[in-house]
Amino acid sequence: MKKIIEERKDVAFYIKMFPLAKIHPGAYEKAKAIVCEKSLTLLEDAYEKKQLLKPNCETTVVDDNIRLAEKLGISSLPTLVFPNGKVLSGYQDGKTLINMISN
Repeated sequence: MKKIIEERKDVAFYIKMFPLAKIHPGAYEKAKAIVCEKSLTLLEDAYEKKQLLKPNCETTVVDDNIRLAEKLGISSLPTLVFPNGKVLSGYQDGKTLINMISN
């Protein structure tokens, strides 16, 4: 995402926390902590498998995102939903994504 934003200032990513708790123990609590703090730094720390503090707020955002993903048939990460409704699941490199965005 960082590479794309560096190259394309007109692109924005809206991140929805959707922890895959069954295969990533602790992901649910990490997602809640990130949501509570509204912190990209914590998100990056989670990607780097760093230990995060427990959530410091009560929120249903993560549960709401899980329900939304289930409703939309999203079951893997990363999943991108483009403005035109196209859904792309799985990792893609920055160059490929920029080409997709441009077309």
